[in-house]
Amino acid sequence: MSNLADSSHASRPTIAWIGLGIMGSPMSENLIKAGYDVTGFTLERDKLDRLTAAGGTAAGSIAEAVRDADVVITMVPASPQVEAIAYGPDGILENARSGALLIDMSSITPQTSVDLAGAAKDKGIRVLDAPVSGGEAGAVEAVLSIMVGGEQADFDQAEPIFEALGKTIVLCGPHGSGQTVKAANQLIVAVNIQACAEAVVFLEKSGVDLRAALDVLNGGLAGSTVLTRKKDNFLNRDFKPGFRIDLHHKDMGIVTDAARNVGAALPVGAVVAQLVASLRTQGDGGLDHSALLRAVERLSGARV
Repeated sequence: MSNLADSSHASRPTIAWIGLGIMGSPMSENLIKAGYDVTGFTLERDKLDRLTAAGGTAAGSIAEAVRDADVVITMVPASPQVEAIAYGPDGILENARSGALLIDMSSITPQTSVDLAGAAKDKGIRVLDAPVSGGEAGAVEAVLSIMVGGEQADFDQAEPIFEALGKTIVLCGPHGSGQTVKAANQLIVAVNIQACAEAVVFLEKSGVDLRAALDVLNGGLAGSTVLTRKKDNFLNRDFKPGFRIDLHHKDMGIVTDAARNVGAALPVGAVVAQLVASLRTQGDGGLDHSALLRAVERLSGARV
């Protein structure tokens, strides 16, 4: 039995993980639990300590992390960070071996993913864009939705890795397609949170038992994963970040820009993008995106 386990462990690709934030840390730990050898690099020492405590290996640089890896996974905040870790003499493309698979799980512009895939091809490195949805809880529980752009053969190779991280795993099309679907996801989530926030303020000002109201609403057509995941945030005014307003602001910029480029109108999305932006300028950028409730409360003259 142990021999079987050892041989299956040995046949698994070695993984370099770059970016160990709110999402990256639990995701990399789930790969370790699934039996993968994970070498990680990030800028915060305490995050590297957390990785080694979970059974991973800490690297001193991107170059060191990726040098011998079969698969390199990146999970950083936005396009500029992806470009910073991918390009240049100290970056992934110069230091990963030819034939490696680079899976970028960050949420960035579709064009950045297309450009990265093109640059990597010149180095003999294959690329998938594979952004995720499900937030911190989805990362911890390994039930993320993973939307992928790239080649079918690369997706097939990566699928066992994705299965250790998420539940709904779909190849959406060529390079950049995963990011386009993620942009649509962020549009739906933001509008949904805004609608829930408006309902919460309306219910409270009407004197209704909020917990009871949200329970019954979530059991009908108004129910959603957003309401299930964020109900306690609303009830307890707990805005500890699972997904920060700052990042959702970035994502709303991505989706409004991408929609403009293809000629799609986002009238409601544009309004919610402005509400997210205003919340950020009011100093709430570091809070969870459920803090859209605070914006509605300010507009309604309610408590904040």
